[in-house]
Amino acid sequence: MKPSNILPLIVSIAIPLALGGIAGVVTTDNISGWYSTINKPSFNPPNSIFGPVWTGLYLLMGIAMFIVWKSSSDGIRSNATQIYGVQLILNFAWSFMFFYFHRPDWAFVNIVLLWLAIVYTIFTFYKVRKVAAYLLIPYILWVSFASVLNAAIWKLN
Repeated sequence: MKPSNILPLIVSIAIPLALGGIAGVVTTDNISGWYSTINKPSFNPPNSIFGPVWTGLYLLMGIAMFIVWKSSSDGIRSNATQIYGVQLILNFAWSFMFFYFHRPDWAFVNIVLLWLAIVYTIFTFYKVRKVAAYLLIPYILWVSFASVLNAAIWKLN
């Protein structure tokens, strides 16, 4: 890797990690509080799974964004980075809707929009660099699972 790429790589990885960290800090009390008291489906994973999974996903997202960022400049890359930003905002907002405001209904609407934004991000990243799109496959799979989990919690409560 060229030394000139180190800062863009760090920034690309730091942004999703920072947003995830902020959401985690703000919502942590609700995990041991409100979340522990609500009904959850039998397929709800242990709480200890979520942190490592999200950390790995944020790393992959950041690397994918770096690959797109360092690709040749054109309209597709610009569109890809914009939709990436939209999905990051939706990802960040979900934690607040679900954990902070205790609104699985709002969170479900948000996660459906997030899922659509991730699919579009994958589609646009694929046009720029296929490997960047492939790095987002674990993310869409996890958000698909999280969508089902969110819907089940909404229904049970």
